[in-house]
Amino acid sequence: MLPANLFFFVVVVFIALATIALPISAERFDYPTANLSTRWVNNAATLQHSVSYSDGSAVRAIVLRSPETFYGPSFAAGFFCAPPCRVFLFAVFIVQTNSGAGITLTENGMAQVVWAANRDLPVRENATLELTFNGNLVLRDADGTLVWSSSSSGQSVAGMEINDLGNLVLFDQRNATVWQSFDHPTDTLLPGQSLMDGMALRANSSLTNSTENQVYMTVRPDGLFAYVESTPPQLYYSHPVSMNKSRKDPTKVTFTNGSLSIFGQSTQPSNISLPLAKSAQYMRLEFDGHLRLYEWSNSEGKWTMVSDVIKVVPDDCAFPMVCGKYGICTGGQCSCPLQGNSSLSYFKPVDERKANLGCAPLTPISCQEMQSHRLLLFADVSYFDVSHTVLNATNRDDCKQSCLKNCSCRAVMFRYGQNDSDGTCFSVSEVFSLQTIQPEALHFNSTAYIKVQLSPSASASTENKTKTILGATISAILILLLVVTVVTAYCVRRRKYQEVDEELDFELLPGMPVRFSFEKLRECTKDFSKKLGEGGFGSVFEGKIGEERVAVKRLESAKQGKKEFLAEVETIGSIEHINLVRLIGFCAEKSNRLLVYEYMPRGSLDRWIYYHHNNAPLDWHTRCRIILDIAKGLCYLHEECRRKIAHLDIKPQNILLDENFNAKLADFGLSKLIDRDQSKVVTVMRGTPGYLAPEWLTSQITEKVDIYSFGIVVMEITSGRKNIDISQPEESVQLINLLREKAQNNKLTDIIDKHSDDMVSHHEEEVIQMMKLAMWCLQNDSSRRPSMSMVVKVLEGAMSVENCLDYSFFNANSVMSGQDQDNPPAYSAPPPPSILSGPR
Repeated sequence: MLPANLFFFVVVVFIALATIALPISAERFDYPTANLSTRWVNNAATLQHSVSYSDGSAVRAIVLRSPETFYGPSFAAGFFCAPPCRVFLFAVFIVQTNSGAGITLTENGMAQVVWAANRDLPVRENATLELTFNGNLVLRDADGTLVWSSSSSGQSVAGMEINDLGNLVLFDQRNATVWQSFDHPTDTLLPGQSLMDGMALRANSSLTNSTENQVYMTVRPDGLFAYVESTPPQLYYSHPVSMNKSRKDPTKVTFTNGSLSIFGQSTQPSNISLPLAKSAQYMRLEFDGHLRLYEWSNSEGKWTMVSDVIKVVPDDCAFPMVCGKYGICTGGQCSCPLQGNSSLSYFKPVDERKANLGCAPLTPISCQEMQSHRLLLFADVSYFDVSHTVLNATNRDDCKQSCLKNCSCRAVMFRYGQNDSDGTCFSVSEVFSLQTIQPEALHFNSTAYIKVQLSPSASASTENKTKTILGATISAILILLLVVTVVTAYCVRRRKYQEVDEELDFELLPGMPVRFSFEKLRECTKDFSKKLGEGGFGSVFEGKIGEERVAVKRLESAKQGKKEFLAEVETIGSIEHINLVRLIGFCAEKSNRLLVYEYMPRGSLDRWIYYHHNNAPLDWHTRCRIILDIAKGLCYLHEECRRKIAHLDIKPQNILLDENFNAKLADFGLSKLIDRDQSKVVTVMRGTPGYLAPEWLTSQITEKVDIYSFGIVVMEITSGRKNIDISQPEESVQLINLLREKAQNNKLTDIIDKHSDDMVSHHEEEVIQMMKLAMWCLQNDSSRRPSMSMVVKVLEGAMSVENCLDYSFFNANSVMSGQDQDNPPAYSAPPPPSILSGPR
């Protein structure tokens, strides 16, 4: 028995120790879940668990899963910014944590981002993330602009959780997954995560730039493949799996401890072996094309690369971005193409101090000066991709000529064995890293021919040198040379006067915008280095004139000559309206024709309604405002100008959005001026397939062809899909056919954009009325279509839609099949998906 006073002392000590111990477990830093109707502001003052690292990056955790051990790597979701920390991503990241104190700072243990929401559009300080009452996770910028959402509203979401695998999950009352980040991978795979058939990893542009690179890896039914994006995509890695037609299981790739397993329709998975995990791991597809496995080293206190997962032959030089565009890789060293011992250089490094960033042509390739195209020869140089474009040329000369005759060809590779007169010719439309090879090691020879554009001075130098040699060695034809010289001088003089005449044409235009020199525009676009996009008539580059950002459209296609250029300058150079893209200036120097527009930071409308860029759906009020802006722009063109202007190419790709989602019409290269006393005009078919009105079959049109195209665009905005979408079931490929069926059966609600919860739940009747307005614009008889001023009144609530509508809308494919084969139409080529921030 303890004495009474000693027993009392022991009890007091026990109670004291228990009192001290309780807060330690209660303060455990572990809050992996969040409930509905919760809103977080991206601000260090409001998000308590914010950490800034020595490299300039920072994290602000919203939910975090503590490690099983007291210290170690753990998963969190919240706001992340890369150095120098000006903008943020909502992301899932791995941080070092202390289960009693929160996120810890270690010298080399910076946060590693493994998933991000809409990484092409980072947000600013005071941006918000909200888990709404109806179960949608919504990210908005500081000004309230919608940046991303999970599109999970109305699906019985109970809360949000970051689980032990690093998967950000929205779950329901039964704890079943409603939405998860694992289904929307960015550039990283985590242990336990799978890539399903059709999913892809896409690399970041650099270590500090989160925007998407051209490198991606995707799962197909026949295996795992890696590409660099171009037209067409260029393959640099493949891991095919055997196919078993009797099995219907979709192909998937799963990252497990010790392997990357590819489960296809074969009976056994195909495995890529990996080092067994000693600690936390993740796998990342990086901007140079490598898929690397990283592991946390407890001893070194940092992430280390433990495996280069995919292998290409013969070495690292076979990766597509190891030396950037046009770079030549030799033993791991990068250089720009330089032919033989020539002192002439046709390429320059993108960055003199970073050879791996690649090279750029000194003179961009111009399709209007194909006579000045030349091919530089590089012996024992090969290319990583020889899988897709094989030309019908088996000898060296035919291979070269096939490229010189095709402006889209940027290089050809001629691969042959012992006999160089019999080989295989491969064409490349966009040149990434090349590699020097040892023919004896690979048992084949390869010669690369890279296309360059000769400058006028280089062309003249070559011509003079040739004449000197001929004059010195063949004295017998001196007189002939003299005659040739006289004739050449006459032609040059005549051409000069023709160019002066053409220059005068431009000078006589009324209300002319600012005229820039070609050298000025080359300087303001940094030698046309940042391409925003391309379309049927040329490419668009970002530039800066003074403090103003601009979009410079360089006309390259032979389809648009002087006539079309004059049309575009004259049309929008003399008019100004808030809903028309402003033409700031132009350049017309010899064959160089460029247009300078105001810069539109949100890009073209197709990006926001087709969901190709993981964008959040536009809310209904924003869509209504965009439709009204388009209508006002067309109303001005049709009814408020001195001569009616028919745009003739209305489509989402030609509707650009400013930072506040105000819409403006762009690209007037196909426009037509119509006198007010003309009822119809006769013109060749022009426009884009799928947006053409029925009367194009007669070639007699009015401005009401724009109203038909406007109706198509309205339907695309309200339904959230393309007019012609071959990924849909056969009966739904054509939106107009689907609209006809749903209208006749009174089921228009079936084609409302399901990505948008507010359209389905709160504005269904308004959306139906908007579709009826579109159907009014789609009447086959152009006289039954409303004028654009009537459309504006309907949108502003001043009048109602016509009741007696004809639902037998014309099939767009009929217009295509009815065209005159001997008189081809001036179609605007459907542009590729892009992030274009300027007119096409």
